[in-house]
Order: sequence, then C-alpha cells, then structure tokens
Amino acid sequence: MATLGWSSYFDNQLTPGEADLVKIRIATIHRSRLIAKSAFGTERIGLPEGVATTAFAVGDWILVDPVTMVLVRRLARHTLLERRTEGDRPRQLIAANVDTVVIVTSCNDDFNPARLERYLAIANEAGTAPVIVLTKIDMVADTAPYLRQAKELQLGLDVLLVNAKTPEAVKALAPWCGPGQTVALVGSSGVGKSTLLNMLTCKPPEEVQPTGPVRGSDDKGRHTTTSRSLHAIVGGGWVIDTPGMRTVQVSDVSSGLDVLFAEIVALAHDCRFRDCTHAMEPGCAVQAAIASGTLDQARLDRWRKLSSENASNTRQQSGARGNKTTKARRSRRP
Repeated sequence: MATLGWSSYFDNQLTPGEADLVKIRIATIHRSRLIAKSAFGTERIGLPEGVATTAFAVGDWILVDPVTMVLVRRLARHTLLERRTEGDRPRQLIAANVDTVVIVTSCNDDFNPARLERYLAIANEAGTAPVIVLTKIDMVADTAPYLRQAKELQLGLDVLLVNAKTPEAVKALAPWCGPGQTVALVGSSGVGKSTLLNMLTCKPPEEVQPTGPVRGSDDKGRHTTTSRSLHAIVGGGWVIDTPGMRTVQVSDVSSGLDVLFAEIVALAHDCRFRDCTHAMEPGCAVQAAIASGTLDQARLDRWRKLSSENASNTRQQSGARGNKTTKARRSRRP
C-alpha cells in the first residue's frame, strides 16, 4: 500500500468498523464510473445512487465494499490541485494527494513567465512542491535565458532542463519520483508532457501515450492527452497526467501568491504605510527597489494583475451568523 502512496495520514482516518473495506486509489474518472488501483490490481468501482464522478479527483483514496466493489466513502485529501473555471461553474479538480507538481513548458514560443506564475500559485496554495521542467532543449541554440527567467519566478524554485525523449529526463526527475511519491504533470498543450510521461512509465509500445507532431512554424506539438490518469513510474512512484490547459484563472490562492511573490511581500513590510499599494505612496520600499534596479517593474505588474484577479474571483461570506451568503469580492486594485 505504501508504494501506491498510502501513508499514516490516511491510516489515521480509518474507524474500527472499516477494517474490512478495500483501500483503493482512483486512477481514471469516466462520466459514470471510476477505475482505481489497489494492492491487488485494477478495479472498476461502482457508485451509490446520487453520487456523481465529478466529486472525485484522480489520486483520491477511497474505501469500497470488498464484495460489491461499491464506494463507501472518500478519505480526506492530503493535497488537492484545483483551478477556477469560467463563470460560476464549480472549480475543476485536477489531481489529489500529489507531492510534487511538475510544470512542463518548452524552450520556444510557449515559454510564458506570466502563465508559469499562475501554475506556481496554484501549486503553492495546494501545499505541493513545484518543479519547472523546460523541454525541447535540443531545439534551441541557447537555453540559458529560459533557465534564468524560470529560476527568477520564485525563491528556491527547482528548474530542470531536459530532453523528454531521452532517459536522462527520468534521472533528472528521480528525486521526486521515488516509491510512494506522486507527481502531477501540468502545462499547456504540446509542450512534451506525453513524451515525458512515456519516458517515466517505460510502457510497452502498445500502451504508450500518443504524441502529436511538431509544427515547423513554432516548434509546438499538438494536444494529445484528453483525460487525467494515474500511472506507475519505473522508480516506484506515481505520475498523474493532465490535459493541456488553455486558460489558468486564479482564485482562493492568497497564500500561494505570497509564496510566489515572496520578495514583494518582504519589501512591503518596510513600506511607510501598512496599506501601501506600491504605486505612488511616499516611503514605499517596493518602489524604491524598482528604482534601484533590484526589482523588475514587470514582476510588480504581474503581481498586481494576479492579486486583483484573485480578489475578484475569491468568494467571501457576509451576513449575520447563521444566515451567511457567499458572493464574489469586488475587484480593487492593490
């Protein structure tokens, strides 16, 4: 069970009456059924009446009846990656019980610091460890600018340069892919996630994830992954593959943004006014850092945009106790 990612965190949730239930981890989610992995193999899980598959995420641990293989309950998640969707639709569950989020991007026109910061904010908020993987390094003459820009996105961030088609990519990710560890691959379409997945899982040819051709105009591949799925890694861990995300909106990620923009948060403590907007106030330590060249104006602009978007999208409760309503916050420029 430990090799599947089971830990004392889940053990402590069990009650004495649940000793005979099967502990199983969701591997894929279909419209009306769940496919899960246990210590004995792969199983198809039935759902009680009124329970929808949308309530579950790949990586969830559940308890099922050993005779009927019908769900009894889902265990509380250690971590949960989720993102806001357009409109008032429920947030989309990306992956559960993930230790490391591997944010994949390529050394070409896909490289976008602003989009990478959105992934980092979501990973930080979930309490996972983010790692940026730069792929297609064989297609550029100089990878140094990409590496430098990626490292500058967050203090202490691990950034790897890999050719996803070679075994060296597996070696580079080995520290995060040991027995019982779970990584999630996220990123936009065509950056090499499927190629990296195939190297990590070392599946036979008939089981590999299909990859799309590369366009000559921009060196980008085509989207091939259509659903989230859990796969065994050669080193003993597990990887959750996810479809490419066209848009990444943020909400409820205040803590994640504080980690992402830690240098701005630290500077703000030295501002003369506690409610400083870092715009035109006298005694602003953030503006002083920009003037001295130790902080990039573009970095502050992206912080403003994400902070404003997060405040606008994050819902808050209002009203008297026992009669609270939830509504979106009004956007206010920081």
